[in-house]
Amino acid sequence: MKKLIRGVALLACALAGSAAAQSPVPKQIKIVVPFSAGASNDAIARAIAPQLAERLKTIVIVENRVGAAGVIGSEYVARSAKDGATLLLTSSSFLTSAATQPRMPYDPVKSFAPVAMVGQGPLVLAVSGAKPYADLPALLDAARARPEALNYGTAGVGSLAHLATVMMNEAARVSMTHVPYKGAANAASDLAGGQIDLMLANYSSLAPLVQGGKVRLVATTAPKPHPAFPALPAAAELLSGYAIEIWVGVFAPAGTPQDLVEVYNDAFNRIAKSSETTALLDMDGTVPTALSSADFGRRVADDLAQWRTVAQSHHISVE
Repeated sequence: MKKLIRGVALLACALAGSAAAQSPVPKQIKIVVPFSAGASNDAIARAIAPQLAERLKTIVIVENRVGAAGVIGSEYVARSAKDGATLLLTSSSFLTSAATQPRMPYDPVKSFAPVAMVGQGPLVLAVSGAKPYADLPALLDAARARPEALNYGTAGVGSLAHLATVMMNEAARVSMTHVPYKGAANAASDLAGGQIDLMLANYSSLAPLVQGGKVRLVATTAPKPHPAFPALPAAAELLSGYAIEIWVGVFAPAGTPQDLVEVYNDAFNRIAKSSETTALLDMDGTVPTALSSADFGRRVADDLAQWRTVAQSHHISVE
Protein backbone atom coordinates (compact mmCIF):
# COMPACT_ATOMS: atom_id res chain seq x y z
CA MET A 1 0.00 0.00 0.00
CA LYS A 2 2.85 2.37 0.90
CA LYS A 3 4.49 1.63 -2.45
CA LEU A 4 1.24 2.44 -4.24
CA ILE A 5 0.82 5.74 -2.40
CA ARG A 6 4.45 6.62 -3.05
CA GLY A 7 4.01 5.80 -6.75
CA VAL A 8 0.93 7.99 -7.01
CA ALA A 9 2.77 10.83 -5.29
CA LEU A 10 5.72 10.55 -7.66
CA LEU A 11 3.37 10.54 -10.67
CA ALA A 12 1.60 13.62 -9.34
CA CYS A 13 4.93 15.39 -8.90
CA ALA A 14 6.00 14.44 -12.43
CA LEU A 15 2.76 15.73 -13.90
CA ALA A 16 3.04 18.93 -11.92
CA GLY A 17 6.62 19.39 -13.09
CA SER A 18 5.58 18.76 -16.68
CA ALA A 19 2.80 21.33 -16.44
CA ALA A 20 5.16 23.87 -14.90
CA ALA A 21 7.68 23.30 -17.69
CA GLN A 22 5.16 24.15 -20.44
CA SER A 23 6.19 27.43 -22.03
CA PRO A 24 3.42 30.01 -21.66
CA VAL A 25 1.77 31.67 -24.61
CA PRO A 26 2.84 35.35 -24.57
CA LYS A 27 0.28 37.93 -23.54
CA GLN A 28 0.73 39.56 -26.93
CA ILE A 29 1.97 38.06 -30.21
CA LYS A 30 3.25 40.17 -33.09
CA ILE A 31 3.03 38.72 -36.61
CA VAL A 32 5.58 40.52 -38.76
CA VAL A 33 4.87 40.70 -42.49
CA PRO A 34 7.99 41.80 -44.44
CA PHE A 35 5.89 43.21 -47.29
CA SER A 36 3.60 46.19 -47.68
CA ALA A 37 0.07 46.48 -46.37
CA GLY A 38 -2.48 45.18 -48.85
CA ALA A 39 -0.17 42.57 -50.37
CA SER A 40 -1.32 38.95 -50.32
CA ASN A 41 0.86 37.95 -47.35
CA ASP A 42 -0.45 40.92 -45.40
CA ALA A 43 -4.08 40.03 -46.17
CA ILE A 44 -3.50 36.45 -45.01
CA ALA A 45 -1.82 37.61 -41.79
CA ARG A 46 -4.71 39.95 -41.00
CA ALA A 47 -7.25 37.19 -41.59
CA ILE A 48 -5.29 34.82 -39.36
CA ALA A 49 -4.56 37.24 -36.49
CA PRO A 50 -8.03 37.40 -34.88
CA GLN A 51 -8.43 33.64 -35.23
CA LEU A 52 -5.08 33.03 -33.55
CA ALA A 53 -6.02 35.46 -30.78
CA GLU A 54 -9.27 33.60 -30.15
CA ARG A 55 -7.68 30.17 -30.24
CA LEU A 56 -4.75 31.02 -27.96
CA LYS A 57 -6.64 33.51 -25.76
CA THR A 58 -4.13 36.29 -26.27
CA ILE A 59 -3.65 39.53 -28.21
CA VAL A 60 -2.34 39.25 -31.76
CA ILE A 61 -1.25 42.21 -33.87
CA VAL A 62 0.14 42.44 -37.41
CA GLU A 63 3.08 44.71 -38.19
CA ASN A 64 4.52 45.48 -41.64
CA ARG A 65 8.31 45.87 -41.79
CA VAL A 66 9.05 46.52 -45.43
CA GLY A 67 12.25 46.69 -47.43
CA ALA A 68 15.04 44.85 -49.26
CA ALA A 69 12.70 42.24 -50.77
CA GLY A 70 11.56 41.07 -47.35
CA VAL A 71 14.99 41.01 -45.71
CA ILE A 72 14.39 43.87 -43.26
CA GLY A 73 11.32 42.32 -41.64
CA SER A 74 12.85 38.85 -41.63
CA GLU A 75 16.02 40.10 -39.94
CA TYR A 76 13.92 41.86 -37.30
CA VAL A 77 12.24 38.57 -36.38
CA ALA A 78 15.52 36.62 -36.44
CA ARG A 79 16.93 39.05 -33.86
CA SER A 80 13.81 39.12 -31.65
CA ALA A 81 13.45 37.47 -28.25
CA LYS A 82 13.07 33.69 -28.36
CA ASP A 83 9.83 33.70 -26.38
CA GLY A 84 7.23 33.23 -29.11
CA ALA A 85 6.07 36.84 -28.95
CA THR A 86 7.34 37.67 -32.46
CA LEU A 87 6.52 35.60 -35.54
CA LEU A 88 7.26 36.01 -39.23
CA LEU A 89 4.63 35.33 -41.89
CA THR A 90 6.27 35.15 -45.29
CA SER A 91 6.36 33.24 -48.56
CA SER A 92 8.78 31.30 -50.75
CA SER A 93 10.50 34.55 -51.76
CA PHE A 94 12.05 34.36 -48.28
CA LEU A 95 14.28 31.65 -49.77
CA THR A 96 14.88 33.05 -53.25
CA SER A 97 16.19 36.24 -51.63
CA ALA A 98 18.61 34.15 -49.59
CA ALA A 99 19.64 32.16 -52.65
CA THR A 100 20.52 35.24 -54.70
CA GLN A 101 21.90 37.68 -52.12
CA PRO A 102 25.46 36.79 -51.10
CA ARG A 103 25.49 38.84 -47.91
CA MET A 104 22.40 38.08 -45.87
CA PRO A 105 22.09 39.25 -42.24
CA TYR A 106 20.63 35.88 -41.24
CA ASP A 107 20.57 32.23 -42.29
CA PRO A 108 17.06 31.26 -43.47
CA VAL A 109 17.45 27.80 -41.94
CA LYS A 110 19.62 28.32 -38.84
CA SER A 111 18.23 31.69 -37.72
CA PHE A 112 14.58 30.60 -37.58
CA ALA A 113 12.37 27.94 -36.05
CA PRO A 114 9.87 26.76 -38.69
CA VAL A 115 6.38 26.87 -37.20
CA ALA A 116 3.81 25.97 -39.86
CA MET A 117 3.04 26.07 -43.55
CA VAL A 118 -0.25 27.87 -44.04
CA GLY A 119 -0.69 26.69 -47.62
CA GLN A 120 0.94 26.09 -50.98
CA GLY A 121 0.00 26.45 -54.63
CA PRO A 122 1.39 26.95 -58.13
CA LEU A 123 2.31 29.95 -60.20
CA VAL A 124 0.45 30.49 -63.46
CA LEU A 125 2.08 31.06 -66.84
CA ALA A 126 0.47 33.96 -68.69
CA VAL A 127 0.96 35.28 -72.21
CA SER A 128 -0.07 38.60 -73.65
CA GLY A 129 -3.52 38.68 -75.22
CA ALA A 130 -1.90 40.55 -78.10
CA LYS A 131 0.32 37.55 -78.92
CA PRO A 132 -0.71 34.47 -80.93
CA TYR A 133 0.37 31.76 -78.46
CA ALA A 134 -2.77 29.72 -77.86
CA ASP A 135 -1.21 27.22 -75.49
CA LEU A 136 2.06 26.11 -73.93
CA PRO A 137 3.22 23.95 -76.88
CA ALA A 138 2.73 26.90 -79.24
CA LEU A 139 4.66 29.18 -76.91
CA LEU A 140 7.58 26.77 -76.61
CA ASP A 141 7.62 26.10 -80.35
CA ALA A 142 7.92 29.84 -80.97
CA ALA A 143 10.73 30.11 -78.41
CA ARG A 144 12.63 27.26 -80.05
CA ALA A 145 12.19 28.73 -83.50
CA ARG A 146 13.51 32.15 -82.46
CA PRO A 147 16.05 31.92 -79.62
CA GLU A 148 16.15 35.06 -77.43
CA ALA A 149 13.30 36.68 -79.42
CA LEU A 150 10.58 36.08 -76.84
CA ASN A 151 10.86 38.05 -73.63
CA TYR A 152 9.51 37.42 -70.16
CA GLY A 153 8.90 39.86 -67.34
CA THR A 154 9.52 39.43 -63.63
CA ALA A 155 9.51 41.50 -60.46
CA GLY A 156 13.28 41.84 -60.76
CA VAL A 157 16.60 40.04 -60.98
CA GLY A 158 16.70 37.21 -58.45
CA SER A 159 12.96 37.26 -57.83
CA LEU A 160 11.10 34.01 -57.42
CA ALA A 161 9.51 34.36 -60.86
CA HIS A 162 12.94 34.98 -62.39
CA LEU A 163 14.37 31.75 -60.96
CA ALA A 164 11.19 29.82 -61.77
CA THR A 165 11.26 30.97 -65.41
CA VAL A 166 14.94 30.11 -65.72
CA MET A 167 14.07 26.62 -64.51
CA MET A 168 11.26 26.39 -67.07
CA ASN A 169 13.52 27.51 -69.89
CA GLU A 170 16.12 24.96 -68.89
CA ALA A 171 13.54 22.15 -68.74
CA ALA A 172 12.15 23.16 -72.15
CA ARG A 173 15.62 23.77 -73.63
CA VAL A 174 14.67 27.21 -74.86
CA SER A 175 16.31 30.61 -74.53
CA MET A 176 14.25 33.71 -73.82
CA THR A 177 15.17 37.25 -72.82
CA HIS A 178 14.64 38.40 -69.24
CA VAL A 179 13.07 41.83 -68.71
CA PRO A 180 13.26 42.73 -65.00
CA TYR A 181 10.81 45.26 -63.56
CA LYS A 182 10.43 47.03 -60.25
CA GLY A 183 7.56 44.86 -59.09
CA ALA A 184 5.27 42.28 -60.64
CA ALA A 185 2.49 44.85 -61.20
CA ASN A 186 4.65 46.77 -63.67
CA ALA A 187 5.50 43.57 -65.53
CA ALA A 188 1.83 42.59 -65.67
CA SER A 189 0.92 46.00 -67.11
CA ASP A 190 3.42 45.60 -69.92
CA LEU A 191 2.27 42.02 -70.49
CA ALA A 192 -1.26 43.33 -71.01
CA GLY A 193 0.06 45.95 -73.40
CA GLY A 194 2.04 43.45 -75.44
CA GLN A 195 5.46 44.91 -74.60
CA ILE A 196 6.51 41.51 -73.21
CA ASP A 197 5.40 38.04 -74.27
CA LEU A 198 4.94 36.11 -71.05
CA MET A 199 5.40 35.95 -67.30
CA LEU A 200 5.01 33.60 -64.35
CA ALA A 201 3.06 35.07 -61.44
CA ASN A 202 0.56 34.49 -58.66
CA TYR A 203 -2.92 34.26 -60.11
CA SER A 204 -4.29 37.11 -57.96
CA SER A 205 -1.82 39.59 -59.47
CA LEU A 206 -3.11 38.78 -62.97
CA ALA A 207 -6.79 38.07 -62.28
CA PRO A 208 -8.21 41.44 -63.45
CA LEU A 209 -6.18 41.27 -66.66
CA VAL A 210 -7.25 37.68 -67.31
CA GLN A 211 -10.89 38.54 -66.73
CA GLY A 212 -10.56 41.55 -69.02
CA GLY A 213 -9.04 39.45 -71.80
CA LYS A 214 -5.75 41.37 -71.73
CA VAL A 215 -3.69 38.31 -70.83
CA ARG A 216 -4.23 34.59 -71.33
CA LEU A 217 -3.24 31.73 -69.02
CA VAL A 218 -1.65 28.70 -70.67
CA ALA A 219 -0.34 26.53 -67.81
CA THR A 220 0.44 26.21 -64.12
CA THR A 221 3.66 25.18 -62.42
CA ALA A 222 1.88 22.50 -60.37
CA PRO A 223 3.18 18.92 -60.66
CA LYS A 224 -0.21 17.82 -62.03
CA PRO A 225 -3.49 19.48 -63.07
CA HIS A 226 -4.55 21.71 -60.21
CA PRO A 227 -8.13 21.78 -58.89
CA ALA A 228 -8.10 25.58 -58.68
CA PHE A 229 -7.32 25.81 -62.40
CA PRO A 230 -9.22 22.91 -64.02
CA ALA A 231 -8.92 24.33 -67.54
CA LEU A 232 -5.15 24.70 -67.39
CA PRO A 233 -2.58 21.95 -68.00
CA ALA A 234 0.41 21.56 -65.72
CA ALA A 235 3.64 22.54 -67.44
CA ALA A 236 5.05 19.30 -66.02
CA GLU A 237 2.94 17.40 -68.58
CA LEU A 238 5.30 18.76 -71.27
CA LEU A 239 8.40 19.48 -69.21
CA SER A 240 9.50 16.43 -67.27
CA GLY A 241 10.64 17.24 -63.75
CA TYR A 242 9.51 20.86 -63.82
CA ALA A 243 7.17 21.65 -60.95
CA ILE A 244 7.08 24.58 -58.54
CA GLU A 245 4.68 25.10 -55.68
CA ILE A 246 5.18 28.20 -53.61
CA TRP A 247 4.10 28.46 -49.99
CA VAL A 248 3.06 30.84 -47.25
CA GLY A 249 4.50 29.95 -43.86
CA VAL A 250 5.18 31.08 -40.32
CA PHE A 251 8.52 31.21 -38.51
CA ALA A 252 9.76 32.10 -35.05
CA PRO A 253 13.29 33.07 -33.99
CA ALA A 254 15.63 30.10 -33.64
CA GLY A 255 15.72 28.94 -30.03
CA THR A 256 12.01 29.48 -29.39
CA PRO A 257 10.89 26.68 -27.01
CA GLN A 258 9.80 23.68 -29.06
CA ASP A 259 6.72 23.03 -26.94
CA LEU A 260 5.49 26.54 -27.80
CA VAL A 261 6.31 25.97 -31.48
CA GLU A 262 4.12 22.87 -31.39
CA VAL A 263 1.25 24.82 -29.84
CA TYR A 264 1.53 27.36 -32.64
CA ASN A 265 1.84 24.64 -35.28
CA ASP A 266 -1.45 23.07 -34.20
CA ALA A 267 -3.18 26.46 -34.10
CA PHE A 268 -2.00 27.55 -37.56
CA ASN A 269 -2.80 24.17 -39.11
CA ARG A 270 -6.38 24.47 -37.87
CA ILE A 271 -6.76 28.15 -38.77
CA ALA A 272 -5.53 27.53 -42.33
CA LYS A 273 -8.61 25.39 -42.94
CA SER A 274 -11.11 27.97 -41.70
CA SER A 275 -13.50 29.61 -44.15
CA GLU A 276 -11.98 33.05 -43.53
CA THR A 277 -8.50 31.83 -44.43
CA THR A 278 -9.40 29.55 -47.33
CA ALA A 279 -11.36 32.37 -48.99
CA LEU A 280 -8.09 34.32 -49.28
CA LEU A 281 -5.94 31.33 -50.17
CA ASP A 282 -8.33 30.36 -52.96
CA MET A 283 -7.60 33.62 -54.76
CA ASP A 284 -4.17 32.26 -55.70
CA GLY A 285 -5.08 28.60 -55.91
CA THR A 286 -3.31 28.07 -52.58
CA VAL A 287 -4.33 24.95 -50.68
CA PRO A 288 -4.14 24.69 -46.86
CA THR A 289 -1.29 22.34 -46.02
CA ALA A 290 -0.94 20.83 -42.55
CA LEU A 291 2.69 19.92 -41.92
CA SER A 292 4.49 19.32 -38.65
CA SER A 293 7.07 21.93 -37.76
CA ALA A 294 9.81 19.37 -38.51
CA ASP A 295 8.38 18.55 -41.94
CA PHE A 296 8.03 22.22 -42.77
CA GLY A 297 11.66 22.71 -41.75
CA ARG A 298 12.74 19.95 -44.13
CA ARG A 299 10.71 21.53 -46.94
CA VAL A 300 12.39 24.89 -46.32
CA ALA A 301 15.86 23.34 -46.43
CA ASP A 302 15.07 21.41 -49.63
CA ASP A 303 13.61 24.46 -51.37
CA LEU A 304 16.57 26.62 -50.39
CA ALA A 305 18.98 24.05 -51.83
CA GLN A 306 16.99 24.01 -55.08
CA TRP A 307 16.91 27.80 -55.45
CA ARG A 308 20.62 28.09 -54.64
CA THR A 309 21.45 25.52 -57.30
CA VAL A 310 19.48 27.49 -59.91
CA ALA A 311 21.01 30.82 -58.87
CA GLN A 312 24.57 29.51 -58.83
CA SER A 313 24.36 27.54 -62.08
CA HIS A 314 22.97 30.57 -63.93
CA HIS A 315 25.11 33.17 -62.13
CA ILE A 316 22.11 35.05 -60.72
CA SER A 317 23.17 37.35 -57.90
CA VAL A 318 21.77 40.49 -56.32
CA GLU A 319 24.29 42.74 -54.60
